[in-house]
Amino acid sequence: MNQLSFVGTYRTSPCILTEGAVVERLRREFHIPLDENLIHAALIYNDSYREVLAGIYKQYIDIATRHQLPLMLMTPTRRANTERISGSVYRNRDILRDNVAFLSELRDTASTPVYIGGLAGCRGDAYDGRYHLSVEEATQFHYPTVRALAEAGADYLFAGIMPQLTETIGMANAMAATGLPYIISFMIRRDGRLLDGSFIHDAIDTIDKEATTRPLCYMANCVHPDVLHQALSHSHNDTPLVRERFQGLQANASVLTPEELEGCTHLESSSPEELADRLMTLLWDFPLKICGGCCGTDERHLNSFAEILTQR
Repeated sequence: MNQLSFVGTYRTSPCILTEGAVVERLRREFHIPLDENLIHAALIYNDSYREVLAGIYKQYIDIATRHQLPLMLMTPTRRANTERISGSVYRNRDILRDNVAFLSELRDTASTPVYIGGLAGCRGDAYDGRYHLSVEEATQFHYPTVRALAEAGADYLFAGIMPQLTETIGMANAMAATGLPYIISFMIRRDGRLLDGSFIHDAIDTIDKEATTRPLCYMANCVHPDVLHQALSHSHNDTPLVRERFQGLQANASVLTPEELEGCTHLESSSPEELADRLMTLLWDFPLKICGGCCGTDERHLNSFAEILTQR
């Protein structure tokens, strides 16, 4: 696979499946301890944990294969920026390259198109829009990380759960500088705004105008379908620009606010049938191209999502 085939698939496929939850399944379902700095990015260096991680990704590959859908996977590196890597016990490992190689090995066994995304996230807390970097600071901070992911052989780059606009612009510039196609995914509220108060429409318009190369599209992470439906329905976001450029969701199975999710001591979820029903309602009004799961989802939810996509 390569970046050109990924862009071609994005342009020509009516729908693309992306992965379900990974880190929360490791934490809640398999009770695997996560690294303070890197969360689950270093699990590939432990044979037992690597097998569990591979098993989760293989479930998602099998679902995409059964439903004959192209699949977007992402490296488990949202928190593994170069700053955190250098402060960890894994500082002498090539973590970003090794995680791309890990997914590449799994992809080689698939009989459906599987594309590997180099996943990066904000420097601070994705559930708190108060912490932010300037555009220039963000570009300088994120470029070494996304360059490493690109050089490792990722098919595309993915900025996950971005809560704040100026850092997202800087992230976009860093990703654009690698030459890879990239996707920006926001953390948003019911009122149609990012956590810093920017409307989705304004964020897309600003990034499209200021980034050196535009993102392939925009999405939301860790957001319930009902929350996204309300956000996209806001009069400020119900625009041709948003309908053209906003194209995906990794659905959280809970309707809680970011603050409630951040402080929650147990996993909030809903049944695969219930969440799929809410996703179907969202897709009826906003026919998004890319669909997958986030916190509270597992292989059952993703299978229900795949069934919806194949019936569209």
